[in-house]
Amino acid sequence: MRKRCKINVKTMLPIVACGYLLILTFHTQLQAAPSFLQIRTNIAQRDTIPAKAISDSSRKKTDSLNQKKINDSLVNRTDTLRISKDSIDAPINYSAVDSGVLIIDTREFILYGKAKTNYKDLQMEAATIRYDQESQMVKAYGSLDSTGNPLSKPQLIQGETKSVSDSILFNLKTAKGVIKNTFFQEGEIYVNAQILKKISADEAFASKARFTTCNLDTPHFAFRASRMKIINNKMGISSAAFPEFEGVPMPIGIPFGIFPLYRGPQSGFIAPAFTASEDFGLGLEGIGYYHIFNDYLDLTTRANLYSYGGYMVNFNSRFLKRYKFTSNINLTIQNSRILNRGGISKEEFNRTRSFMINWSHTRDGRARPGTSFSANVNFGSTRFNQLLLNNPVQNFQNQLNSSISYTKDWRGKYNLSLNANHSQNNNTRLVNLSLPTMNFNVVTFYPFQKKDQVGSGKWYEKIGIGYSGNVLNQLSFYDTAFNIRRMLDTLQWGAQHNIPITLSLPSLGPITIAPSISFEERWYGQRIFRNWNDAAKRVDTTIQRGFYTARQMAFGVSMNTRIFGTYTLKSKDEKTIRHEVRPNISFSYRPDMAAKYFYDTQVDTTGRRLRFSQFDGGVIPGFSEGSFGGIGFGIDNLLEMKLKDKSDSTGKATRKVKLIDGFGFNSSYNLLADSFALGNFNFYARSTLFNKINITAGMNLDPYEVDAQGYRLKQLAFDVKKLKFGRITSGNLAVSTSFSSKAKDGSDENGKDIPIDPFMTPDEQQRQLQFAQANPAEFTDFNIPWSVSLSYSLNFTRILKPDFSGFKTETFSTVSFNGDFSLTDKWKLGGTGGFDVGNRKLEQLSMFITREMHCWQLSINVTPIGLYRSFNITINPKSGILRDLRINRSRVFSNSRF
Repeated sequence: MRKRCKINVKTMLPIVACGYLLILTFHTQLQAAPSFLQIRTNIAQRDTIPAKAISDSSRKKTDSLNQKKINDSLVNRTDTLRISKDSIDAPINYSAVDSGVLIIDTREFILYGKAKTNYKDLQMEAATIRYDQESQMVKAYGSLDSTGNPLSKPQLIQGETKSVSDSILFNLKTAKGVIKNTFFQEGEIYVNAQILKKISADEAFASKARFTTCNLDTPHFAFRASRMKIINNKMGISSAAFPEFEGVPMPIGIPFGIFPLYRGPQSGFIAPAFTASEDFGLGLEGIGYYHIFNDYLDLTTRANLYSYGGYMVNFNSRFLKRYKFTSNINLTIQNSRILNRGGISKEEFNRTRSFMINWSHTRDGRARPGTSFSANVNFGSTRFNQLLLNNPVQNFQNQLNSSISYTKDWRGKYNLSLNANHSQNNNTRLVNLSLPTMNFNVVTFYPFQKKDQVGSGKWYEKIGIGYSGNVLNQLSFYDTAFNIRRMLDTLQWGAQHNIPITLSLPSLGPITIAPSISFEERWYGQRIFRNWNDAAKRVDTTIQRGFYTARQMAFGVSMNTRIFGTYTLKSKDEKTIRHEVRPNISFSYRPDMAAKYFYDTQVDTTGRRLRFSQFDGGVIPGFSEGSFGGIGFGIDNLLEMKLKDKSDSTGKATRKVKLIDGFGFNSSYNLLADSFALGNFNFYARSTLFNKINITAGMNLDPYEVDAQGYRLKQLAFDVKKLKFGRITSGNLAVSTSFSSKAKDGSDENGKDIPIDPFMTPDEQQRQLQFAQANPAEFTDFNIPWSVSLSYSLNFTRILKPDFSGFKTETFSTVSFNGDFSLTDKWKLGGTGGFDVGNRKLEQLSMFITREMHCWQLSINVTPIGLYRSFNITINPKSGILRDLRINRSRVFSNSRF
């Protein structure tokens, strides 16, 4: 007859013992099964086996016998304890809602009612769990509720793999088992197998398997295969697989399938996308290979191949060492073979070769404290951006800039920076190189100050001296006519040194006074002379190379203060307006030390003469002519309002709202000048209205009249009756705003953020942002029903014409817009574009429509206006593991004639 010990099990209590009866029955097996006693239980205070089941006589007899045997064993056989072959190597923690039953004869332990067990990294939950110690087998079953529906199906969690099944048969030692009708997730893949046989902790075979990346019980799509092998964290291999959508099988299948299950980056091929262009032909875009050399270095190789014979190859490598540096280099070679549709050339195809190099490097500040090194290089052919397909944003980028910088600091006393800069205009095809540029600064020090100062000190101890110097070199060339000799002919260099002397004086009440003296010297590598050519009726320019210097000194004292004023409006809310005025005034004197470097030259046939400096047009500008002894003045204003906070229940709290962040002007008046004494007025204003509309504006006002050709006259342009206070020579205005509806889930998010890897370089982040701008449908947030962004910019300035015949005004004005709105809960429409106000032309327009399909996504991108007209239709799974399994249709049409 089997001996049973029924235990009232409490949730998540460890096993401790089964009572006196367990010791009594297994006293002869104490040496053979010590690990079995590791299964500890917590017995309820009420014994579940009546005490009268054992007679007093037998108990006494057995007790005496047991005591004798145990004593003999402890005295004579303390070194003969052995571990049984059927023992487990770690404790098992368990719990159950109903009860636990221990069958002593067969060494079985059974848990009933929402049972849970934990063994190493293995967790199991089921309605019933049966454990056989002799065979180390664990069996788990589910149950049915009163309506016949499944209840408490067995769940098995091992490491990062979780499965839900009808039944589980598992061996704790060998990690082998058979699981029926199981659902489990491996990485991004969800698998359902009628029979799953685990042959080890990492490998399993599945029969009649269905696998998908859709996390629904009834997935929208899946692949069915009769057999499948799964290797954890490596791959899944299937026999012939057939897709099905909404449970409907498709007649087209694949002979076998290999699905990577790696966690983390792995080397592998990159699938291409098909495209078609009337200029480039049919093409495969993005085909390539990703290779990881080690934990620090990788390489991505991609290629675009077109039927007309053109191609583009891209190499991108990232080198990252944590706490040291992050570096990325991107090289693109483009060999375009474009169909000639313009009729200008007799050739059928136009060939263009171009390249682009992008390099970014950032060193972690903890690598070498006190020094830093960074690089952001963007250099290439001027026509590269113009020849890119399916990238309307980059097609209109006409300016390329680069910088390489090294800095070193000596304990906050001195600092040095070395820089190399590059700027390139794709319209004019002019390339400027500034290398190297060196800056050295000495932080202000106080030579008369005592080391151990007590009190405020003497006035002369607050005299501070500093130094700043820089050296510049510049080369220029046109990429269409590159020549080493011509490039060296454009070499310019210069240097400037500045020594400021300041005195810190105590404040006179609300007024702060700061006197200063400065000395500056500039070095030049060339002089420029302009002379009138009577024969050619033009101005000729002559350059003299050598070493030339110029100096300047200035003396000044400045004062500033702050004035506050408040005004309370008569309203229920008791609104209060606070006005802060920050006036400043300065007195300065600058002697005329640059007059000898200026000369007069005739500039036109009328005999008009203009005055020029010998150092105009250099990398370092020349000093201005004439002495200055006058006043500089300006006023800055801040306007804000204080309101009651309606969200506060007490009604006492207030909040501040800025009406104008700042507005004011500054100018000067030269007391020593015989003409043009009043300087230009510089006005500015900035504000954020309603915390939504950002406004920035500025303008330059010339107070003097001009003649018919635009040259200044010695006559003020003030007429109060006509409200005329001068001439606006330049100005700028920028207005931007964005509005969006509340999120459906009530969160504060304002849209879908583009995922940014914190270890990505700025160049990589910029390219990812450009990809998102070119493919907005893939970054649509359905949680925001609608959003709109608008911006307007205006810039204008008057510049001297190249032939000195007068002045002209250059104006740039654009409007940019971006927005989207949900047609339904699953459909969203949006667009982005730019309008050139000056030319009254829509420069670029891109639209998209996208459909949310849970585990799939449909995106349509259309660019009807731009350098290239294109459309793209893509249907693909959202899962990254199946991102190359997509249906793509793309066409590109050109608006230009190459």
